[in-house]
Amino acid sequence: MTARPVAPVIPAASPGRRGQGNSGARRPLPLASPPGRPDVVYGFGRIDASGRVADRVTIAALGWRGGDRLSLTAEAGVVVIRRDPSGLVTLPPRPCVPIPAALRHRCGLLPCDPVLLAAVPAEDALTAYSLAVVDQALRAHFPFPAHQGGQP
Repeated sequence: MTARPVAPVIPAASPGRRGQGNSGARRPLPLASPPGRPDVVYGFGRIDASGRVADRVTIAALGWRGGDRLSLTAEAGVVVIRRDPSGLVTLPPRPCVPIPAALRHRCGLLPCDPVLLAAVPAEDALTAYSLAVVDQALRAHFPFPAHQGGQP
């Protein structure tokens, strides 16, 4: 290897500004986002004994607040929650989504079951996937390697 390594680029600190507590005057550095990244915020939650799922990050990404009305639909292990002024469910003050017992039963969700949450702010929707559905999707697209003897 004949190429010389590239020196790291480290911004120099201004000698007169150090320790003056003037960090608010500087502009924050821009954050890069990976190319092709979907506009979906993911999180995990657990169904509690009352059928609520809490994940502050996904609910905050949607901008939902306590008192918002929600409509919920479900089939095959997936619950779709949308903000809807005529919805039958009200979002409580604490950031959690109550899933009615009939929908939990239809999706096979039990207390303490983990769910994958996907918030899509552009559609003002939150989707909760049972891990059985996530497992089926992964296996359909990316089969797990077969065990080839020896240690697993």
